[in-house]
Amino acid sequence: MPSSTMQNPLSPDYGLKSGVLSQIEIIAQSLANIAPTAGPAMVVPLVIASSGKAAWLVFLLATFSVFLIALNINVLARSSSSPGSLYGLVHEQFGRGPSVVAGWALLIAYVGTAAAVTGGLTNYLHALFGGLSQPSIAFSSITTAIGLGVACILAYRDVRLSARLMLWTEAVSIALILVLFFLPGRGSVLHYDAAQFALSNFSAHQLKSGLVLAIFSFVGFESATAMGVEAADPLRAIPRAVWATALFSGVFFLISAYAENLALDGRLDNLAISGAPLQVMAKLRGASLLAPLISAGSIVSFFACALASITAGARTLFLMSRDGHAFRNCGKAHERRKTPHVAVIAVTAAAVIPAVLLCLRGVNPFDLNGWLGTVATYGFLTVYALVCFAAPVKLRNEGRLSPGAILIATSALIIVGGTFWLSADLSAPTPDNWLPFLYLGLLAVGTLISVMRRRL
Repeated sequence: MPSSTMQNPLSPDYGLKSGVLSQIEIIAQSLANIAPTAGPAMVVPLVIASSGKAAWLVFLLATFSVFLIALNINVLARSSSSPGSLYGLVHEQFGRGPSVVAGWALLIAYVGTAAAVTGGLTNYLHALFGGLSQPSIAFSSITTAIGLGVACILAYRDVRLSARLMLWTEAVSIALILVLFFLPGRGSVLHYDAAQFALSNFSAHQLKSGLVLAIFSFVGFESATAMGVEAADPLRAIPRAVWATALFSGVFFLISAYAENLALDGRLDNLAISGAPLQVMAKLRGASLLAPLISAGSIVSFFACALASITAGARTLFLMSRDGHAFRNCGKAHERRKTPHVAVIAVTAAAVIPAVLLCLRGVNPFDLNGWLGTVATYGFLTVYALVCFAAPVKLRNEGRLSPGAILIATSALIIVGGTFWLSADLSAPTPDNWLPFLYLGLLAVGTLISVMRRRL
């Protein structure tokens, strides 16, 4: 039966379009939420600056770590589908209390990601048309508001249109970056670099310095789980999308780290002062004509990430509201478009407000991306930890718990906890040292809203 007409018999009638998204469209949702173009554009250079020649190994370790988390997610996703992302999966195992924490943590994560990537959107749009200087306050504010507004309209109108747009924009932007890496010509053509495999480069300090940043670049890889109603054959399509996104992104980031180390060796100072690292690399490679194309690809990739975050966040809020944990109106679906339209507007508004306020205060795009992205990452890590507890509980209840499953869940928990601990640097300069407390405050406010909502 074609996917456009296939129904999902495992989910109740939420009022959303059922079974309309194909396997590749489900993968597009998770892939867009990572915004893989943001890796080589903004994260990989920072990992290289921290870990030097060991950057590729850092991404290999990060990929393995994220894959362990994906295995725990898929223990739950293979037998349950809902529109509530990981919130719904945690709710089925632990009930109201832990699921409320998971739900608000996810909302903070998706809203924070949607707001954070406007920094990349603004930065590369300005680089394309206005050079490498810092964009003005007016330019940043207007671009942020328009970008999130357009994403809201698309998420409001049609889930298939959104999925297809995310698929093609990510495919084109990734292809352009790979062309830059593999293109023969001036500069460091991709080749075997013995220095990047020398054991002297693989110190514990170098690996630790870049690992947190590398793991941060994967957050959001699980967002396909938000499409449990709209996916055709969700119990197969969603687990495949989760592990495929983790592995594909990991390989892409690893190649990016290796290639950028070759091209930017000794030129990290030039990279650090640039607002558009991939444009600098294109010029170093003698491929200046690719620079505006890569900037355009980066722009649409950051936009696709905002769209994917709003899409996943709206479905989380939608299910939470239907379960009585959030605002009643956000649990409504549009009668004609079959989208969680009220939740889409609410999530977009929650992303627009902090992003535009920071722009109006003159915060540069990299700081905006870093601050809001860090708060969002704490949300993802919180939910990943709950999932790693939930997976062995589910297996135990079904009589399928094995030593291997315990090892996978324990290893993933150690990774998640270690990442949270290392990233929450209270000795960092302000406002970075406030961000863990800001996240905990937002989580507490959300939980209080759920408690009050249940009592009304």
